[in-house]
Amino acid sequence: MTEQTQTQNGSSTEAPIEPKPEPKPEPQTQAEPKPELQTQAEPKPEPQTQAEAQGQSQAAPEPVTEPVTEPVTEPAPAPKKSRRPLLRGIARWTAAVLVCGGVGTGAAMGITAMDRHDVPGLATESDGRWTYPKLVLPALPEGVQRPFTDGNDGEIHHADLRKLVLPAPEGATVDPALNGGWIGLDTYLTHFYADDRVAVKEALADSALRHIAARGWTTTDGTASRVYLLRFSSVAFAEAFKDDVLDTGTRGSRLPDGVEGETLDDSLRDVRVPFLSVYSYDERKPYGPEHTRWAYIQAGDTLALITQTRKGEALTVPFQQTVALQAQLLG
Repeated sequence: MTEQTQTQNGSSTEAPIEPKPEPKPEPQTQAEPKPELQTQAEPKPEPQTQAEAQGQSQAAPEPVTEPVTEPVTEPAPAPKKSRRPLLRGIARWTAAVLVCGGVGTGAAMGITAMDRHDVPGLATESDGRWTYPKLVLPALPEGVQRPFTDGNDGEIHHADLRKLVLPAPEGATVDPALNGGWIGLDTYLTHFYADDRVAVKEALADSALRHIAARGWTTTDGTASRVYLLRFSSVAFAEAFKDDVLDTGTRGSRLPDGVEGETLDDSLRDVRVPFLSVYSYDERKPYGPEHTRWAYIQAGDTLALITQTRKGEALTVPFQQTVALQAQLLG
C-alpha cells in the first residue's frame, strides 16, 4: 500500500502520508518508553535519596539539635496548656500546707495553754506535790532594804510578817484560828508538850519577841500543816532562842506535842537558800496512829517552824516542798 500511494499520488502525496503514520507510532513508541523513563526516572531519585541519605547522615546529629529546637517551637503551646493544672496543683498544695500550718499552730497554742496532765500522751503521774498559788514578795517600806542585801546588815525583815507566811495550797481547808494573821503566844505554845510550855513562854519573854504570824491548813489526803513565823528584835535573840530553847537531841529539846522521839531528817539536804539555815526532823519509829515531821528555818531576825502531821505517814514530797517555799519567802 505504500507503493500505491507513492505511484498514484506521486511525491506530493507522500508528504501527507508519511507524517500521518509517523505521529501514530511515535506516541506508541513514546508511550512505551514512558515506563522506561519511569524506570530510568527511578534512579534519578536515587541521587536524591543518596543526597537525602547524605542529608540524613549529616542530619544524624540533628536529632540532638531537633529536640532542642522542636520543644521551643512546636511543644511551646503544650506546656502552656499544662501550666493550668500545674498551677492548680500548686495552689492546692499551698492551701493544704497553709491549712496544716494553721491547724498545727492552733494545736501548739492549745497545748501550751494546757497543763501537762491535761495533754494526752504527756500526762505524768503526780509525785505528791501540792499546787501552791504564785508566790510574790511583799513591798517594802520606803528607804529600807530586804534582809541579806547591802544596806541591811542587821538582816531584818522590814516587810509585813503576815505577808511572808506561805499561803495554803489549792484545795486545802484553812484553819480559821491560823489564817495568816497575828496570833497570841499561847496559840504558838500548843505546839509543845504541856510540861514544856511554861519554860518556852519564859524564854520568849526574855528574848524580845515582837510578832508571831501563822497559817494552818488540811489537805484532802488528811495532812495537817502548820507554819509559824516568829520575829525577834535582832538576829542575836532569834539565834539564842533556837540554840538554847529549841535545841534537839534529847527529850528535853521541846519536841512537838505527841512525839516521843526524833531523828534527823536528811530529806531536806538539797533545800538550800543563801544565808538561811534549815533544821529538819522526823518522828522516830515506832510512832502512833499519826506521823509528824517538822523543821526550823533560821532567817536573820525571823525563825520559822513548819510541821506536818498525817494519819499513817506524813509524806516526804509535800513536806520538802512546803519547807523550800517558805525558805524562799524568807530569803
